[in-house]
Amino acid sequence: MPASKKPTRRAWKDPDDAPDLSSKEWKRKLDSAPVARGRPKVALPKQSTTIRLDPDVIAFFKKGGEKGWQSRINEALREAAGLDK
Repeated sequence: MPASKKPTRRAWKDPDDAPDLSSKEWKRKLDSAPVARGRPKVALPKQSTTIRLDPDVIAFFKKGGEKGWQSRINEALREAAGLDK
């Protein structure tokens, strides 16, 4: 551990103080609640690619804010190609 960081306090001082997760009640609770991790799956995920664009084109789409500029380019390309979403 780096010298600049102080150790954190232990959550339990006594390991016997922790709940027994092997009991029937805990097993029933843990088995009955499925956990979905991560983002939900989409039917048609976007495909990663590399394209070369002029700097002024990138600046135009980024001027609305750093976030979402690639999505704005995607929308403009779909509109130009006549593709419906």
